[in-house]
Amino acid sequence: MATIDVGTDRIRVRLSRAEKLWALRGDLTFPRSAVREVTVEPDGLAATRGLRAPGLGLPGVRKVGTWRRRGGRELVSVRAGQPAVRITLDGQWYNSVLVGADQPEDLARAVRG
Repeated sequence: MATIDVGTDRIRVRLSRAEKLWALRGDLTFPRSAVREVTVEPDGLAATRGLRAPGLGLPGVRKVGTWRRRGGRELVSVRAGQPAVRITLDGQWYNSVLVGADQPEDLARAVRG
C-alpha cells in the first residue's frame, strides 16, 4: 500500500514493490511549495478521474498508476472501501496525487502543514 511521507520541505509518495511494478514507475517526491490544494475523498476508487495509462485497474477493487485526462495526469493508488487524499500540485509532472489512507483527515492535515 502506498504511503505519503511529509517532510519539512518535501513530500514523498512511496509505492510498494507491487505498486511500482503495476504503475511502471518508482516513488514520487515533490516540494511542499508545489501543493495547491489537499482534499479528502470518501471513496478513492470513485474519485479516480481519466483513463489509465499506464497502470493497473481492477474494476471495483484496485487502481494503481497514471490516470490521464484533459489537462493533466494523476498518480493513483487506491483500493475498494478506502477513503483517499488528493493532493493537487502546481508545476509538477503530475497535476495531482490520489492515495488511499486509513486516516485521511490526519494525513491531509499533515500535508497542509
